[in-house]
Amino acid sequence: MSPATLPALDPDFFAPAQTARAWPFEEARKLVKRLEKSGKGEALFETGYGPSGLPHIGTFGEVARTTMVRTAFRLLTRDQIPTRLLCFSDDMDGMRKIPDTVPSKEAMEPHLQKPLTAVPDPWTNEYASFGEHNNAMLRRFLDTFGFDYEFASATDYYKTGQFDEVLLRAAERYDDIMGVMLPTLGAERQATYSPFLPISPISGRVLYVPMKEVNAKDGTVTFTDEDGRDTTVPVTGGHVKLQWKPDFGMRWAALGVDFEMFGKDHQTNQHLYDKICAILGGTPPEHYVYELFLDSEGQKISKSKGNGLTIDEWLTYAPTESLGLYMFQKPRVAKRLHFDVIPRAVDEYFNFVAANERQDAAQRLENPAFHVHYGNVPKVDMPVTFGLLLNLATASNPETPEVMWGYISAYAPGVSPKTHPHLDALVGYAMRYFRDFVEKSYRAPDDVERAALQALSAAFADLPAEANNEALQNAALDVARTFERYQDHTKKSPTGGPGVSGDFFQMLYQVLIGQERGPRFGSFAALYGIDNTRKLIQKALDGQLG
Repeated sequence: MSPATLPALDPDFFAPAQTARAWPFEEARKLVKRLEKSGKGEALFETGYGPSGLPHIGTFGEVARTTMVRTAFRLLTRDQIPTRLLCFSDDMDGMRKIPDTVPSKEAMEPHLQKPLTAVPDPWTNEYASFGEHNNAMLRRFLDTFGFDYEFASATDYYKTGQFDEVLLRAAERYDDIMGVMLPTLGAERQATYSPFLPISPISGRVLYVPMKEVNAKDGTVTFTDEDGRDTTVPVTGGHVKLQWKPDFGMRWAALGVDFEMFGKDHQTNQHLYDKICAILGGTPPEHYVYELFLDSEGQKISKSKGNGLTIDEWLTYAPTESLGLYMFQKPRVAKRLHFDVIPRAVDEYFNFVAANERQDAAQRLENPAFHVHYGNVPKVDMPVTFGLLLNLATASNPETPEVMWGYISAYAPGVSPKTHPHLDALVGYAMRYFRDFVEKSYRAPDDVERAALQALSAAFADLPAEANNEALQNAALDVARTFERYQDHTKKSPTGGPGVSGDFFQMLYQVLIGQERGPRFGSFAALYGIDNTRKLIQKALDGQLG
């Protein structure tokens, strides 16, 4: 059963959805055509999960993106065709290596190669097996984010006979499956390969051994067991499982999966999955192949290397919705998944939420916030950006959120943690991010920069205390125009003179904040306060920063 309930959809979106261009709609249209052709009365979405490890950021991305396509499909069909999302755990796989996270590797060694649901839980006594423990972690993970899904266990499906019909067909069409697989293997592997992996009746291990006989009539396979004797077992009832590539196609055929997305690392095998699905009497589902994430050095993220950003790390410094946005944007482009992408993702998310309020139904369907929230975008007032909060933290070095709120309340009277809980959460995220990642690298101003800073301080002194960010930005621009170094003759000022080079504001951030760049300087000065900004300038002039 699903732990969550599908949210209701606004009928106002049904008509504009028919021409919406966002990628989830493009994928959902393929699914609509598929069901029109097949006459099937339900759309089944699937995601796969390997429970040898705990859920990770890729797990979130796959389920979130699939849910985005599911929402688009519901809109295109006016929510008249039932949909299901099946999160399938490959928990019958043999444990090939012992994870570093277990308390005692020695205690786990006797269980190598056994199905994950036959390996004892090494962490607690709460679960009957390693696989069940990690399956529980998966369900808890998905429930935390409110996903609507049904959980499926490979062990249950194999043992309760839900795959029996297709497994018997696999025995009948064994040679056809071998004809697909053998050309993809080396000579040595070809000599021993079998799509069937029997579970040894002696040891309980998943055996990678050749088949001595496949009896389609009886639905059995014969192999040499670990004691050297020939053993015959049925292909049904959980006595065998399939190798992972044939298993993909078998599962699609057995369950009637209509849509599944997977990473680019599966793309070279996609045609194998499809062919085996067809051999077993199924129609391959619609696919969506997404690009893999890269680390800060541009290398592909690897669980074994640990060079990626974990979901817990992202959620330590930013709200879940910002991660949802990052997953929505350009899924077919390899993107860096590192700490430095978080601030931009946060501010982009809140910008899209704010834009949603100004848009009509058709425009909202193209807004990433619509897809992040699966059609139900909340109203959020965010008077201060995450980037500004980071610069405020850098300038003020706050010890508590109350210090940050002192500046915010002065900048936006009436705004408080109680009235703006989302902003209060963002203050906490910003403080943690600042403490853990923001590296200050101040530099001393040269003579021209000193003169510009002195002029800026004087200009700010002439402004009223309640001057807003526009007035402060304009004052800074007026100062910059008087210095030839900062004049941009490709632009024109409101009075017809030269425009202002971005070098001026970069200098302000380098000298005053210790950063290469930042948000609009007038906004920062308004948030930090005119007097505080002038004091900051004086500290830079006195050589007290850094």
